[in-house]
Amino acid sequence: MATSEYLRNGRTKERSQAPVLQLPAATRHAVIGPATVASVVMMANDVLMILLAFGMALVLRWEVVAKLATAVGPGPNQWIIPIDLLYVSWFVLAYILVARRYGLYALVPAAAGTHELRLVIQSSLTAGLLLCGTLYMFHAVGISRILIMLLVGTATVTLCVRRAFWRYARYRQYEQGIELRNVMILGTNQLGYALSRHIRDYRRLGYRFVGFVIAPGSPVSGEISSDQILGGVDKIRHLARQHFVDELVIAEFYPTESVIRLVQDARELDIDVRAISGYYGEFSTNAPVEYLGIFPVAPLHRREPRVIGLFCKRVVDTVLSLLALIFTAPLMLAIAIAVKLESEGPILYVSDRIGKRGRVFPCFKFRTMVNHAEKLKKDLTALNERDGVLFKVSNDPRVTPLGRILRKYSLDELPQFINVLRGEMSIVGPRPPIASEVEKYELEHFRRLEVLPGLTGLWQVQARHDPSFAKYIALDTAYVENWSFWLDLRILIQTANVVVRGTGA
Repeated sequence: MATSEYLRNGRTKERSQAPVLQLPAATRHAVIGPATVASVVMMANDVLMILLAFGMALVLRWEVVAKLATAVGPGPNQWIIPIDLLYVSWFVLAYILVARRYGLYALVPAAAGTHELRLVIQSSLTAGLLLCGTLYMFHAVGISRILIMLLVGTATVTLCVRRAFWRYARYRQYEQGIELRNVMILGTNQLGYALSRHIRDYRRLGYRFVGFVIAPGSPVSGEISSDQILGGVDKIRHLARQHFVDELVIAEFYPTESVIRLVQDARELDIDVRAISGYYGEFSTNAPVEYLGIFPVAPLHRREPRVIGLFCKRVVDTVLSLLALIFTAPLMLAIAIAVKLESEGPILYVSDRIGKRGRVFPCFKFRTMVNHAEKLKKDLTALNERDGVLFKVSNDPRVTPLGRILRKYSLDELPQFINVLRGEMSIVGPRPPIASEVEKYELEHFRRLEVLPGLTGLWQVQARHDPSFAKYIALDTAYVENWSFWLDLRILIQTANVVVRGTGA
């Protein structure tokens, strides 16, 4: 299915509006996917907050309480002893387990901020009770009870403050169209329409309404326009892939047997499925009632993102990009001067590239071609050595002498570490395409846009000089479907070999 209908570029004059790719109408809502590493990041932040609270408790214990009362336990010479750290570690573990049980690390945050803070306070106090119970069981009489109370109190405060700031930051992202979950609604009745309006009107919920899926024989509410109906439920797999759907919400009763098949499809597509509470009690007997805004829903299927691996990937991206920018700064300065002296034009070549789930971002590279090279490209179309939508010409006359050296050793891509640091790219991932390439994609090609693009990837190290577009897509798709943290490390090792041998051009 070739795509030929495109949207206007989503860039606006306001910085608050996230840029959107000129995608086909079928993919126009799929801008950015959920942050699957969010739960691990929140856990790490909570651990840091509890450690900070422990430090505050120590200061209060010795600098305030000890001066108000002389008989408060051991003297200041026992500032921190190993047994203190052991029980603090138990408090951290207990809090993480309780908070996770309360859903505080779910990808979808609690709808109300006050409800979330109540759960944080409840988790902290429960963890404090577990800590006190452990002290009682092990007869830990040497541990200061005042220190324990101060720890629980300061931890409660720091955790609540962090949650409040985190929620404020999330709201800012949602208002900019960032990190929204793409939601598709099965059901064209009045309830489904009301749910869609609620999602559209309250951006702080963190959702983007994609459209309706219509079930066979279901009536369509008169308030639902035809352009909001994506298709029938029989095309659910096709529609979910087209729109980068994160969640399907069932807003009208659908036969139980069909729902079972729907959940099986969702498991393969890696999307969540929730239904309006009360429809399928046999599937959600032990599941807690959740809220999508003001609408009570019950989860029928939850995907299991590889948060640990993705978290490690982001940490590696951040650390390596920072180190690369620091250690290559003198080299990048020399290259910038050489580029400026060699020919007219800007030092950096900035082009709009298509990132994860269709997000448009400015990709930075050192300029390796003469100025106005894009205008000369159409004259070289007949010399294109690649098939499909790729473009490559050996001995491209637009490339400057310095540019050939930079390309040979991939030095022109050093500024892209800035893109990695900004979270627009990863060190390892599919090559970031330009809009003119994506315009010619078939439906299955959009699979490669489900992850962050990378500086290097499977195609770059295994088939960079292969003219086959099919091989290009196959390797990128294989990377997306078989990704692991260890695969990234293997690609990085192979990339180092390619750079040293100078085969990057």
